[in-house]
Amino acid sequence: MTRPEDRLRELREAIRHHEERYYIHNAPEISDEEFDRLLHELERLEADHPELITADSPTQRVAGRPIAGFTNVEHLTPMLSLDNAYNEAELRAFDERVRKGAGGLAEMAYVAELKIDGLSIALTFEEGRLVRGATRGNGVHGEDVTANVRTIRPIPLSLRDGPPGRIEVRGEVYLPRKSFERMNQEREDAGEPLFANPRNAAAGTMRNLVPALVAKRNLGSFVYQLITQTPSLASHAAMLTAMSSWGLPVEPHWRACRGIEEVMAFCEEWAGKRRTLDFDTDGVVIKVDDLAIRDRLGTTAKFPRWATAFKFPAQQVHTKVVRIGVNVGRTGAVTPYAELEPVFVAGSTVSMATLHNAEDLARKDIREGDTVVIEKAGDVIPKVVAPILSLRPESSQPWTMPSTCPQCGSTLRRDEEEVVWRCENTSCPARLRRSLEHFASRSAMNIEGLGESLVDQLLAQDLVHDFSDLYRLDAATLENLVVTPKEPRSERAVPRKLGKVGRNVVQQIEESKTNDLSRLIYALGIRHVGEKAAATLARYLRHMDAVLNASVSSLQDVPEIGPVVAESVRMFADEPRNRELIERLKAAGVNMATRLPEPAAERALPFAGKTFVLTGALSTMTREEAAATLERLGAKVSGSVSKKTSYVVHGAEAGSKLDKARELGIELLDEEAFRELIMKNDHD
Repeated sequence: MTRPEDRLRELREAIRHHEERYYIHNAPEISDEEFDRLLHELERLEADHPELITADSPTQRVAGRPIAGFTNVEHLTPMLSLDNAYNEAELRAFDERVRKGAGGLAEMAYVAELKIDGLSIALTFEEGRLVRGATRGNGVHGEDVTANVRTIRPIPLSLRDGPPGRIEVRGEVYLPRKSFERMNQEREDAGEPLFANPRNAAAGTMRNLVPALVAKRNLGSFVYQLITQTPSLASHAAMLTAMSSWGLPVEPHWRACRGIEEVMAFCEEWAGKRRTLDFDTDGVVIKVDDLAIRDRLGTTAKFPRWATAFKFPAQQVHTKVVRIGVNVGRTGAVTPYAELEPVFVAGSTVSMATLHNAEDLARKDIREGDTVVIEKAGDVIPKVVAPILSLRPESSQPWTMPSTCPQCGSTLRRDEEEVVWRCENTSCPARLRRSLEHFASRSAMNIEGLGESLVDQLLAQDLVHDFSDLYRLDAATLENLVVTPKEPRSERAVPRKLGKVGRNVVQQIEESKTNDLSRLIYALGIRHVGEKAAATLARYLRHMDAVLNASVSSLQDVPEIGPVVAESVRMFADEPRNRELIERLKAAGVNMATRLPEPAAERALPFAGKTFVLTGALSTMTREEAAATLERLGAKVSGSVSKKTSYVVHGAEAGSKLDKARELGIELLDEEAFRELIMKNDHD
């Protein structure tokens, strides 16, 4: 009989093999159903033998709870930018500099790679296991996004026959073309501003604090550089080949080139072929192949002297602006767009283009009826570059931003420091879906079960028009509501009635009425008002009426509430529809007062003046529950470790915060010691 540990090893190896075939080589060997059966067998076996679960198991890619925040980490060596070449002359000048710096060689061996339009990432492996993923940041320090990196299927959690010790691998995280187009279609349908290019979309995704949501975006990745010196590798081509053999995703179209002529031929070839790929590329990266010559060439303060990026030119065409309209996004941002006479550009027919914001539109003086130059930013998002003034009709008039929201009629407002106009009505139909998801989230009203699919169905069936409508839902309605769950790996989904889940959601909604005022303030989605600011407002103002009626100066008198938050709260309160919403929530029985201790009483609390940092997973409580208990006892809970930190509470798989705490000599508490400390000081 096969031992559980042997079967677990077989399943993990098989799943990783099929992930590599599916996500890296685009050549699956089994169907989705067969893959799912392997994954489900692994999940069942690990559930029966939790002591055999390993950190690099495929089941451990997506963490169950959100990240508390991102910490800064230092790169092994600086992540430099690349100098750019935009034409043949600049490419030849680069080659001349390289050959001269290498001692006057007649010809240089290069490697040409497609330049991925994404987000730079640094991956650290120890003894073959992925232990850290970090963004580029400022080049010296980046953000630790390990939990999000673990959700990216092409990136292995463990290497296949990789080098021993600690290595750092660098590459790009990107959105495949289909995923990017789907995301922007969803944003367009919701009235949100479109992502300008895949790089922005990938960067925004990687900074999401909920790994499960990152996993849904279907990010891809390619690696292109091994930082750690490996004596057996003398060339960049050998490095790429080795990384691929370890199971790392290496973009397969790279080419070894003898001399600059072969490099230019590669650039010319892919300038036309790049649209056949399933990812976006905006150029070619050219690198000296010989690693010893690279060391001799060295770097400037900003760029390596041994590499450059050849940028493909953007394709531009002319067309006419038929109409200028505005979209209302889910955050209330109101963004102008242009309806165009259809025109073919960069591989597709375009009939609409983003205009970014009213200020940019006014600066370019784009008008209805203008003949304009358009291009695709990153070869994806159409944008209007400029009007052709010689073709402007004599009757044209400058375009002006509407003063009211086209969706709900609320007055549009703009902060003095911003260029974006916004609808401040949280019940605006364009904002409602995202607002409801935030309202129900764990850190807000904590309505478990009220997720994306259920919110979609509530809106589709016209059951909810604002937050207060949630409190009118009854168990019978939700029990019979049909939802379609979304599966992470395929498009298959089976509609089903909520049944008992619906009853539980109604119970959760009922229980949320008793939440503290601080949760309600945060749940309302007031711009710039996070959890900490919401708790501060609740602690000092004590009641929702006081929050709504406070002047900007009174709000700024509250400790740690600055002018940006004060103005934002005032703008929220000045919108009549928001005040009507609060009255409906009151009538539904939602608590409008705080139970947080009075500021004067805080000084007598046992943890007053103490700062705690939580890291790792706790087994007997969530991080949110631990933080709430600490704050109730007067402590400040911080997301980063510093000399001012009093205690670091660490659970399973604690990361770099624990290491930093040890370096600074800060007192450490494991979960058992933390619970003892709480029980000793909590007399409620």
